[in-house]
Amino acid sequence: MKLQITLLLVIAWHAHAAPIPHLRQQGAATQLIVEDKPFVMLAGELHNSSSSCLEYLAPIWPRLVALNLNTVIASISWELVEPEEGKFDFRLVDGIIAAARKHRLRLVFIWFGTWKNYDAHYVPAWVKTDWKRFPRCQHRPGVNTTQLTALSDENCRADARAFAAVMRHIREVDARQQTVIMMQVENEAGIRPVSRDHCPLAEEAFAKPVPRELMDHLAARKESLLPEFKEIWAKTNFRADGTWSDVFGENADEVFSAWTIGRYIERVTAAGKAEYPLPMYVNAWLVQFKGQKAGDYPSGGPVAKMMDVWRAAAPSVDLYAPDIYLDDFKGICAEYHQNGNPLFIPEAQRDERAGMRALFALGEHHALGFSPFGIDSLSETNVLRDYYGMLRGILPLLVEHQGRNTLRGFLQHRDEKRVEFDIGDFRADIEYKGPAAGLIIALAPDTFLMAGVNASIRFSARPDKPGSTDWLSVEEGVFRDGKWQAGRRLNGDEATYRVPLGPQPRILIGKVYRFQ
Repeated sequence: MKLQITLLLVIAWHAHAAPIPHLRQQGAATQLIVEDKPFVMLAGELHNSSSSCLEYLAPIWPRLVALNLNTVIASISWELVEPEEGKFDFRLVDGIIAAARKHRLRLVFIWFGTWKNYDAHYVPAWVKTDWKRFPRCQHRPGVNTTQLTALSDENCRADARAFAAVMRHIREVDARQQTVIMMQVENEAGIRPVSRDHCPLAEEAFAKPVPRELMDHLAARKESLLPEFKEIWAKTNFRADGTWSDVFGENADEVFSAWTIGRYIERVTAAGKAEYPLPMYVNAWLVQFKGQKAGDYPSGGPVAKMMDVWRAAAPSVDLYAPDIYLDDFKGICAEYHQNGNPLFIPEAQRDERAGMRALFALGEHHALGFSPFGIDSLSETNVLRDYYGMLRGILPLLVEHQGRNTLRGFLQHRDEKRVEFDIGDFRADIEYKGPAAGLIIALAPDTFLMAGVNASIRFSARPDKPGSTDWLSVEEGVFRDGKWQAGRRLNGDEATYRVPLGPQPRILIGKVYRFQ
């Protein structure tokens, strides 16, 4: 009788509980849905070791709240979760979840398992010290390294078993509250400083024909492959079978590494999703410059040119996320926001322009979220607070306009002077007045929210809607509790031909009219 009552209670809870966090399409955009509502992550990632001690974290949480974050990215390490084989310790996981709830923050957990920055830094001691049971990657035949090989079933089973236990525990303690909203599986996987593994298992696999599963996937999507990968395959005239070297020529090592690492992470991800299917992503250490050789960056990682291979290898992975520390932020965003891959930036520079990059990613690419790395190094008065505070006020409008051409972003790159684009019934003409960034939302065909810094904006007539234009009204203000609180009505010297966004984050709402 008691079992029947328990089952009825479980069924009743499921009937009334909100669906777990998941991804959903809205127009051309992918949205993260939390408690049945779209959620945009204004996030920050903690330093690697910060989440290993709850006492160390305790004074950090209030600073994160003061910075206007709504999400914290924190690591979970295999070595601390499973210090003895089969014996799991979730005290850190529980403590981080409890602290996040107390401070009304959501969490993204990173699983530091087999890979952390291409190496096995965070595997347990019982794995590290048993290199016969858990074989190593070899950079040259016969010489072991600290990296685990992706070709070992034993390595993969142990990692997948531990990750499944983590996800089962998170489901048990958090499925109702939904504090944890997404998972990163491993960290910057790949092989370095060589282009592929040379252990006996890898040498045997590399000599065999390319798996039919991969070739069928590529052949079925030949016309939509990313240009970078299509160029690689074209060098062998799109050969359909043969060894890795036959099919992929000089890029064979990297494609082989992407396939074998992707298959390994697929098993880990699938094991976790079988317990609790939160959205899951992998992140990439990027190619640092055009022509850089695989192995100088982690070979086989989910860099843009390998995403087609990863999609074949790891269908359980929901998205591929770039860690952006390079100058060409705009170009990298474009690389990772194509062929249906939604943009999420889990790591970025935490300098004074971090908030500017967030504006661009959310405005132009309708990103799931943005996260500077080492967020716990920032003081609570850092300028990121002002950017995130401004963005929190307009998040309801952002999610409403995601996936539509009524939301655009801009970001000055190097010596760019201006940008123009059509939005609503007009053409936005934006001049840069310093390091500039922002976003524009067409609240109506003639009414525009402008948020950002260091830009001068006007709206001219589109070629298909000719005429002269001028401002009908311009207001500055803020959003409080989701409602627009107007401040000054700008006119005269403050709103002539163009309206300015100055050096501090600012929101304006302007209405434009056309006349002949």
